[in-house]
Amino acid sequence: MAKDQIVSTMFRFHSLYRIIATLSVFSFISIFCWCQFSSKCYSMNVIMMQKAKESIDLLTFPYAWNVLSFPAGPPSQILKIGVFVKKWPHRSHAGGLERHALTLHLALAKRGHELHIFTTSSPNSTFPTYPFPNLVFHLSRPTSGGYLDQAVVWEQFRAQNSTGRPFDVIHTESVGLLHTRAKNVPNLAVSWHGIAYETIHSDIIQELLRSPEERQATMMTERAMKVVEEVRFFQRYSHHVATSDHAGDVLKRIYMIPEERVHIILNGVDEEIFRPELSLGIDFKRKFGISKSRSLVLGIAGRLVKDKGHPLIHEALKQIFMENNKFQQSVTVLVAGDGPWGARYKALGANILVLGPLEQAQLAKFYNAIDIFVNPTLRAQGLDHTLLEAMLSGKPVMATRVASITGSVIVGPESGYTFSPSVESLKKTLYKVWNDGRVVLENKGKAARQRGLQLFTATKMAAAYERLFLCISREQYCKYQK
Repeated sequence: MAKDQIVSTMFRFHSLYRIIATLSVFSFISIFCWCQFSSKCYSMNVIMMQKAKESIDLLTFPYAWNVLSFPAGPPSQILKIGVFVKKWPHRSHAGGLERHALTLHLALAKRGHELHIFTTSSPNSTFPTYPFPNLVFHLSRPTSGGYLDQAVVWEQFRAQNSTGRPFDVIHTESVGLLHTRAKNVPNLAVSWHGIAYETIHSDIIQELLRSPEERQATMMTERAMKVVEEVRFFQRYSHHVATSDHAGDVLKRIYMIPEERVHIILNGVDEEIFRPELSLGIDFKRKFGISKSRSLVLGIAGRLVKDKGHPLIHEALKQIFMENNKFQQSVTVLVAGDGPWGARYKALGANILVLGPLEQAQLAKFYNAIDIFVNPTLRAQGLDHTLLEAMLSGKPVMATRVASITGSVIVGPESGYTFSPSVESLKKTLYKVWNDGRVVLENKGKAARQRGLQLFTATKMAAAYERLFLCISREQYCKYQK
């Protein structure tokens, strides 16, 4: 009996090994090819010089649509758009997917398009209102798991699709609309804010950082099988929007989705809110009693949880404070957000200020008060909005060296710093930032804002989505001429 158990265990181990080895080979091929257009040579000037007299087929365009310039005037066609999102953001309590949904669809509503949002609303909760008669919400109760009730929202959708004119295009944020419903909808686009293949990288990082006292994770085999499952059902969605360059490459190479059905549109944030404004930073520092004698102000924002990397940066700061008294006395750390690591940050000393969750207007002041924004995330999927907000605010950024960030955001040292997900690497980078000083950081901040204006504004993102939706609606819009 014991022998049978040993054989069974060895079989499971070898099966897991083969799965990881196969994914690693695909990953190497994917990263090798993806790196060919993610460095500084990823320049739209060069691309457009080569194609100055050619029209571009947008459906096979291999780069982010954000680099293209679309007309800023009124849209050539008013679209009727159906949107599926499991949760609409409420005040400061919103994740990246919800913030993306809010920013994008409000921008499209301002452009005059007719939008119907199919989302959830819990009983006794207030729902935000907006001054757009062309923005209509169709609410339903969430399932016990917090998702859209597919039968209910599908009936709501069918009723609206037969009212007036049918929808020109349907947009689902991740699996807001499940593949079982989406498989027969040709004019549908799905935006992915994280896929299982990227999550495997996150699992590996967290396992490497696991302390001996913590239980070993048993999710690797399940996660690998989740990739296989996604490869199968992703094919049922007609068009796919990747929110990072790396994710776009994975969808085409690993998930084997035809290139004409995969489109890269990077996330964008409101450039009217997130912009450099010195007075906002001065007021924010005065409000929280931050002394002018401090030589460096670090900023951290987001959910204060494990997978966002807070154990990592907490330990790095703790060690630096213990070994370098001058660093501790000259540096202030502002932490915006809520979660279990808030109290632990407070325990590190008086030079760490935990501010709690901030509304957008307060976040804009927060970014203007700091010298550099630090994002220690351990999650390799999606494209974090906080980095984009900081860059548009004119601040350099410092983040974990994961593919979505180094491929789309911090593509070189001009605008910031990257580090490996280890305490030693993070400490080394923090010391470099400290030694570089404010003059160097201000120059990097200017470069970061320039890149942000070129790629990460809400206007750029909305224009790219609008053109994609027009293209899906009518083939004539699928050709781009500079």
